Amino acid sequence: MIDLLATRGYFLAAFVLMGIGTYVLIGSDNLVKKVIGMNVFQTGIFLFFVASAFVTGASPPLLSAAAPYVSPLPHVLILTAIVVGVSLTAVALGLIVRIYDEYGSLRESEIREVSLDE
Repeated sequence: MIDLLATRGYFLAAFVLMGIGTYVLIGSDNLVKKVIGMNVFQTGIFLFFVASAFVTGASPPLLSAAAPYVSPLPHVLILTAIVVGVSLTAVALGLIVRIYDEYGSLRESEIREVSLDE
């Protein structure tokens, strides 16, 4: 078990990042902290996909290279996911600014109280 963790530490790091991100998303009442937790969770997912695509002793998928080959698909998907994640973060922070202007708070519980009173 210890040998497996020593050789596959990046999987452990990915699951720790996903756990921290999930904890912040669920446990925090602040909207900005929730966005940060979402970004930490996304980073864990990115690390997991890139780490799972790693093949020891493999070469790029070129005609002149010898087998085994590394699949470029997970890396391309992660590049796309990074762009989507940055866009999602920008939209979320823009919405948070509008929510703060409207309700005067970033705490989810206070926003619910104000919206129920209206």
